[in-house]
Amino acid sequence: MALDAVLSLLKSRERESVDRLIDWLKIPSVSTDPAYAPHCRRAAEWCAGQLRRAGLARVELHETGSPQKPGHPIVYAHHPGPAGFAGPHMLFYGHYDVQPADPLELWESPPFEPVIRPATPGGPGERVVARGAVDDKGQVACFLEAALAWKDAAGELPCSVTVLIEGEEESGSKNLYAYVDQHKAGLKADVCVISDTGMPSATQPGITYGVRGLAYFEVTLTGPNQDLHSGLWGGKVPNAINELTGVLSQLWDASRRVQLPGFYDKVREPGADERAAWKTLPYDAIGMLKKIGLPPEADIGEAGWSALEREWARPTCDINGIWGGYTGEGSKTVIAGKAHAKVSFRLVADQDPTDVQRQFRAFLDARTPPGCAWEVKDLSGGAGATVATDSPALHAARRALKIAAGVEPVLIKSGGSIPVVGMLKTRLGMDTILMGFGLDNDRVHSPNEKFELACFRMGARAHAALMHEFGQMKA
Repeated sequence: MALDAVLSLLKSRERESVDRLIDWLKIPSVSTDPAYAPHCRRAAEWCAGQLRRAGLARVELHETGSPQKPGHPIVYAHHPGPAGFAGPHMLFYGHYDVQPADPLELWESPPFEPVIRPATPGGPGERVVARGAVDDKGQVACFLEAALAWKDAAGELPCSVTVLIEGEEESGSKNLYAYVDQHKAGLKADVCVISDTGMPSATQPGITYGVRGLAYFEVTLTGPNQDLHSGLWGGKVPNAINELTGVLSQLWDASRRVQLPGFYDKVREPGADERAAWKTLPYDAIGMLKKIGLPPEADIGEAGWSALEREWARPTCDINGIWGGYTGEGSKTVIAGKAHAKVSFRLVADQDPTDVQRQFRAFLDARTPPGCAWEVKDLSGGAGATVATDSPALHAARRALKIAAGVEPVLIKSGGSIPVVGMLKTRLGMDTILMGFGLDNDRVHSPNEKFELACFRMGARAHAALMHEFGQMKA
């Protein structure tokens, strides 16, 4: 049958597939830094070229933003499926942009000079190491390789597919919402498939049925109109750093619950069946802490919830950066006129990022230090989402993963955020299948990011099988 031929071809040319991925990883498509804009475009063009090779009927680069403030292009492609195809239509979403590689000195090899490292006894398997290896070029490449294999082994894709690969996911997807609103007709599909999540192990596939949302802010507290001599002014006027840290320290109570007014009002609590099912999963909280150099007592968070439950089902707040005053070498005894912090909130299903924005502003306003003023910038955000676990499309994904891995997949959630999931649900009424192949030790966003070749292999096989499953279904 056609799928057997496709899977056989994927196996026979795995090294060629890895070489293609390495070519893509060499392109430093850092979306947040304008200096890398030409590289982002080159990464988009590379992706479009692979989709053309795979025989998709329509492949285009769509510009985003405005002439005055252009964004990075979106790769759009469409294939109607075989003649007379009447099954469900798939929208595949991914992103070609990557995080900055800093700090460069912590990389064992240059971040945009990908290397293949051998398996480590008792550690990671054979892997490609580079920025973007797993987030998200490697996972998108699984889909691309599956599409190429269907084209070369069977002549065309077996189902109807639309492809949307954006270039701004790592910088807030600031132009994606407007793009989706403008192209609703061309993005219409029965279900979206995203591979930007993880699985429990390199041999145990999983389907993610829920992700958290995000509300992310930059806060500036202004006190004096200049930095001041601490000997002359200390103890007489507000020090912006002292005051800012004092306010932010009130974000949590002794049970580590977030103290924004109304923060928990819309939180969707996990059901008893869900919590019971999660307890059966092989989740080693203490072992995970050990991997990052922490002892068992570092398992902290909201009281009454396990580490897994806090990651998958509870909202959180974190200070992601803080600065002000003098931070150079040596000493300079100043009282800071301004202090800054970046603060993020991970949200769960039913929480609204705009509500959190209002709540955070009310929290700060109620604690404004005497003589000081706040400035709050909304950097990015998106709603969380929990999708149905009994849909025909999800059952098709389960069958595809069993074909790819030889074992039944498990249903999991993710503590991370993929704002497009909530956006597609609210704007297009579309559910999403999150079929990802990353591992918890892939060092996402960190130096020495990796993607294990066993995961790459499983991902390509799974996408090929999913296309087959969709091709056998009726809409």
